[in-house]
Amino acid sequence: MSAATASIPHARSTGADFRLLLPAVSAWAVTAALLGLEPGHEVPVFAAAGVAALVAVPLLARPGALRRRGAAVTLAAVLLTGAAAAVATPLHTLDLHRGPLPELAHAAERAAPGASAAPGAPVVPARAVEAELTIAGDPEVHTSRGGTTGGQTLLTVNAVVDRVVLLPDGPTTRTRTPVTVMVRGAAGEPWQRVLPSERLAVEAEVQPAGEGHGTESAALLVVHGPLRQLAPPSLPQRIAGRLREGLRTATDKLPPDARGLLPGLVVGDTSRLPDDLEEAFRATDLVHLVAVSGANLAIVLGALLGAPGRAGTPERHGLAAILGLSLRTGALLGTGLTLAFVTVCRPEPSVLRAAGTGLIGMLALATGRPRQAVPALAGAVLVLVLLDPFLSRSFGFLLSVLATAGLLVLGPHWAEALRARRWPHHLAGAVAATAAAQALCAPVTVLLSGHISLVGIPCNLLAEPAVAPATLLGFGVLVLQPFLPGLARLLAVPAGVPAGWLALVARRGAEPSGGQLAWPGGWFGTVTVALAVLALCWATPLLLPRRAEPGIRAPARRRGVRVLVTGALLVVLVAVLLRPPQLARVATGWPPPGWRLAMCDVGQGDMLVLAAGGRDSAVVIDAGPDPNAADRCLRDLGITTVPLLLLTHFHADHVEGVPGVLRGRRVGAVEGTTLDEPPGEAARVAGWAAGAGVPLLRAGRGERRSMGAELAWDVVWPDPGAGVEAPGANNASVALMVTLTGGLRMALLGDLEPPAQSALSGRLGRVDVLKVAHHGSAHQDWGLAGALRPRLALISCGEGNAYGHPSPKTVDRLRALGATVLRTDRAGDIAVTGDSPATLGVAVHPQPAHAAQKAHKPRALGATDPAALTRPEQSPGTPRAPPV
Repeated sequence: MSAATASIPHARSTGADFRLLLPAVSAWAVTAALLGLEPGHEVPVFAAAGVAALVAVPLLARPGALRRRGAAVTLAAVLLTGAAAAVATPLHTLDLHRGPLPELAHAAERAAPGASAAPGAPVVPARAVEAELTIAGDPEVHTSRGGTTGGQTLLTVNAVVDRVVLLPDGPTTRTRTPVTVMVRGAAGEPWQRVLPSERLAVEAEVQPAGEGHGTESAALLVVHGPLRQLAPPSLPQRIAGRLREGLRTATDKLPPDARGLLPGLVVGDTSRLPDDLEEAFRATDLVHLVAVSGANLAIVLGALLGAPGRAGTPERHGLAAILGLSLRTGALLGTGLTLAFVTVCRPEPSVLRAAGTGLIGMLALATGRPRQAVPALAGAVLVLVLLDPFLSRSFGFLLSVLATAGLLVLGPHWAEALRARRWPHHLAGAVAATAAAQALCAPVTVLLSGHISLVGIPCNLLAEPAVAPATLLGFGVLVLQPFLPGLARLLAVPAGVPAGWLALVARRGAEPSGGQLAWPGGWFGTVTVALAVLALCWATPLLLPRRAEPGIRAPARRRGVRVLVTGALLVVLVAVLLRPPQLARVATGWPPPGWRLAMCDVGQGDMLVLAAGGRDSAVVIDAGPDPNAADRCLRDLGITTVPLLLLTHFHADHVEGVPGVLRGRRVGAVEGTTLDEPPGEAARVAGWAAGAGVPLLRAGRGERRSMGAELAWDVVWPDPGAGVEAPGANNASVALMVTLTGGLRMALLGDLEPPAQSALSGRLGRVDVLKVAHHGSAHQDWGLAGALRPRLALISCGEGNAYGHPSPKTVDRLRALGATVLRTDRAGDIAVTGDSPATLGVAVHPQPAHAAQKAHKPRALGATDPAALTRPEQSPGTPRAPPV
């Protein structure tokens, strides 16, 4: 993440006031530590808080202590803020543990398959309730991935339940419980129009909150039946809803990228943002531009009050100065604008951070005190984590604070250092701002993504000039639409120009093969990135010498060494970014010479690649669940041409990666099975193919294709005339018998289940390589396996997947048949070499970032699992109380 769009303050950084830093960190750390505290520990926590307060009071009571402001006062402040956090956090989270809904959610969790329960404990069925609730956020529409529900539309929204009735005739309970509401399929259409603060009544089934929601939701309510409105949204929320809808209407005629990006940039509405564009923003570390952030508020306040460092000076600019408004009037208008911004754009973590910092700045401006950015930031963090403890575990909030701290603390020093080395004034400021934000955010982003973007800084620099125009013009459209819709639509056209430039920068920046550097995850990855950043900060000044004093010339030898080292580093960087296939093969040994089949490690899903003659050409079978993983695998193999992309069936764990296959490659055709099930995923595939101008074909039994003299395959399933009862999308999988010129035979069975597998028994003969059906699940037809008797069995599955794939029984029986079993969750990418039984070989390519990517790769969902519906950049932590 970067915050290059926020300007570096013009005030000098020397003498910055860091006195509030330690108290803010103390409150943050205590809040984060206590947030997951189970009920029953409040008394010792409160006692510890009391002790801390008692220790702090004598430190402050010493004569002259407050005047000297020494270490004793700092220690007292740390103890008091820690004590305040220790008291506030359990009180804020009390509603998560009391009332009937948490009890029902815990009972449902204990009754879930695979959950450990006490011996003799009764199995408690999920309870239905009637709940009266207040909407606490905007509804989000998702598409479930994997399983039999792949492609199903799911809607989730945060709410606070204030009345619960256990059905059919249980007691009524008054409560105040934060929950996540989920609605499936077409029933979610009326929910898309609900607004924060609206009161509704619903009937729902109580489920556990799910991973990722456990700290801020007490339960998951899966709605059955229609909603019933009890009270309309408040007036501010109705106005905000009309403004957001008006912005979408005014931008309807813009090109797709600008149409999706501009509402996100202005008010945080990403409902129309293309999936591949969002992936491009993530790959280039521009994801903070996809949705509204604190930088947007800074731009709007800057337009009103002038640059942050000059807002209280005679040299101030901005609309307030042009209109001749006093500082207090300007501060009052800025306060109102900030509150309106939060209401319309929603209280996202970054917005809250910027609003808190801005309101403290308004107070200083109104009272005539000097505006100091670092104390304002620390004060905002302190107040926010006390008011909303969930922010202490929000990665979005952490990244926003780190980016801002980099701009305020490191940015001015780095800008001065660059100017001392003859860099242009504005370029030095922009580079310093971007680099400072990236430096502090990198250890956190690698924890989330498992990679480092090598194009992040240049992409942020290219994007920076367009952010302010897009934001200000977009807000102009937002304000004009209710009153002058024609003028608003006219203004949307120039607003779409900078938005289109941002999309162009993201798409082009995501194209280089080596733009993302894989990095280990976890604390090891965070620490190593931090050390790498420190090393880079130490080495950069050695390559960028200061301006020489007049009459003093640096030794020629030293200048030559700098030029050579800098040139060598640039060559290495270009090589890493472009990753020419020949160089990548030499550096990594992948793919191995003579490879014929590659099974890609794409997590819990399937993706196979068949070499098709040329070194850069291959037939792709399935695309896995993640476009980035699919793209990465093909880049590692050096594939730029795909004559055929064959999708065995339309489950999301086989097709959601299609955009990654299409990305920057020549694709001849997409071929799918005859059953469009699930219909949502089938429609998405058709849309992707049409968008890329690629024909969509259908595969059927008896079809035979070849690629040159080396590769041929027969479609052996589906077979409508087989007379076998084999319903479902898995049994409609396209199964192939692949033959190489040297006689090597490979059976690729998709996700076929026993009924369809049984129908193939006796038809295929023995094979050398078997792609095991359905990720190695326990549902296999062992008559077919015995007839095939493979020498090598390949299983594609995700590490720690929720289905338990592959089944240990399946692995053991394959080995008993004499097969060598390899699986992607342990081996990474797998390549089969040789084209005859005598030359059959295998090589593996482990993925070092695989463990780190589990946190952000799409994974299989159950129909009621909201955890994998959360986008990586949308970490929990927004206030859960009903908005006004």
